[in-house]
Amino acid sequence: MNNHYSALPTSPSPSKTLLAILGSPHESGSTAAMLRCATSAAKRAGWQVQTINLYEKNIAFCRGCRVCIETGRCPHQDDSQEIAALLKSCDAVVLAAPAYWANVPAAVKNMFDRLLGTAMGERNARPQPRLSRSQRYLLLTACNTPAPFSWLFGQSRGPLRAMDEFFHYAGMSRMGRVAFSGAAGKTTLPDRISRKIESYWK
Repeated sequence: MNNHYSALPTSPSPSKTLLAILGSPHESGSTAAMLRCATSAAKRAGWQVQTINLYEKNIAFCRGCRVCIETGRCPHQDDSQEIAALLKSCDAVVLAAPAYWANVPAAVKNMFDRLLGTAMGERNARPQPRLSRSQRYLLLTACNTPAPFSWLFGQSRGPLRAMDEFFHYAGMSRMGRVAFSGAAGKTTLPDRISRKIESYWK
């Protein structure tokens, strides 16, 4: 795992906003605990935090029409427009998603599909980022498989790769990635995981 990261400034202006996205159906689970740790640290550092629970949103499946590639906006109206607006206007994003079959849950993948045009356009069949390098993103994942097998067998790497790909091609800058291995049945975080998440706001 890449342990190099760029921490967010601890004294942001009042306009600095963090979009926190929960991509797990379990609000009391380990993935949600990781997100709460991140948002609590951000609030202590003075950030304004907007939290989205994907499992509470009405987001239909992508129809593959690719209209959004040209317009930058999905023509099908539902809660994806709310997330798109928040994503475009925020200064940083934290996305927390558990490992499902070495990938992100379907709700997270569907969000990526629906935000395709928000994230990127195309020119001569090449992707063109639509978001800004000044926007940062932090990725959090929890996996039932214990370390080091969670990393060696790709269970933790899978969701991190999928999340990283979306934000990278959108043009944003990665702050870091945190994986909580062996998380089955745990609702509280080990100190080492909490400290690592909190370090991005110190």
